[in-house]
Amino acid sequence: MMTRQPIEQVQHAAQQKWQHQAEFKEYMSAVNPPMPNIDVLSFPHSLHEDGATRVIPFDLKQQLKTNYDATTPNLMANFIRIGDGTSIRTDAKATSQMFYVIRGKGRTQMQHGTIEWNEGDLFTLPSVPDALHSATADSALYWVHDAPLLNYLGVQPTEQRFEPVLYTKQRLHEELAKVRAQGEGRNRTGILLSNPNFPLTMTLTHTLWSLYNVLPKKVVQKPHRHNSIAIDYCVAAGENTYTMIGKELDENGQIVDPIRANWVAGSVFITPPGWWHSHHNESDEDAVVLPIQDAGLIMNMQILDFQFVK
Repeated sequence: MMTRQPIEQVQHAAQQKWQHQAEFKEYMSAVNPPMPNIDVLSFPHSLHEDGATRVIPFDLKQQLKTNYDATTPNLMANFIRIGDGTSIRTDAKATSQMFYVIRGKGRTQMQHGTIEWNEGDLFTLPSVPDALHSATADSALYWVHDAPLLNYLGVQPTEQRFEPVLYTKQRLHEELAKVRAQGEGRNRTGILLSNPNFPLTMTLTHTLWSLYNVLPKKVVQKPHRHNSIAIDYCVAAGENTYTMIGKELDENGQIVDPIRANWVAGSVFITPPGWWHSHHNESDEDAVVLPIQDAGLIMNMQILDFQFVK
């Protein structure tokens, strides 16, 4: 014959069930916990130059200590190689996606319709279920999206915050020329790519930020810093064009013990958050860099903290 447990024991067991994961940390030892390093890393153009049609992820999940693919805590960057006459489907669970056409020609089909693209074009997609990318010439795309952010939060995209947008190479060059016509000498000479759905942040999407930035020949752009991580794609550059990156400045506004990241067309490098960085072009040709950051999100939190040496 079964006996009933006293009600006090049942209540105690129930309380224990909900308490077993309750932890406590002493404030001073835990208020600023050590986080995974975000290093200055490069992803060369050789990754997308040949081989089968495929996605080439910049997966740093081991370094970032995540159980999902990620290049930075909030973003995932990739090359996509598409052979002439072939197609590939992408289906990232993301709210924002950016594609830059490194080379080639083709189209992207998704639920909103078809985008025809050519070398030097850039386009954004919202949280579409999937997209089919087809090439009519040997092609490579640079693809960045915010799936790691959603994975961290444990959520799925439920709303499309914007419609697909195409920024053609012609328009990029025309708008950049307008800025350059106003005169050189700024800390940056570039155009921010924006979307009318986000008038407060004036960013590419509500999470992604992008700058089409020219570094004129024989010019040094003084150090600056910000709290967003930059995934920098080099559109064009001559020899001896590079970024110097470091944690601190000396009394003269120079970066202390900098790491050099070379600009090589078709390649990518990462600039860690909060690190000072200056751009240097010692060549005889203008260079162009396309940084993608999670600054739409960081700016909305009002913690971007952009600073530069005057």
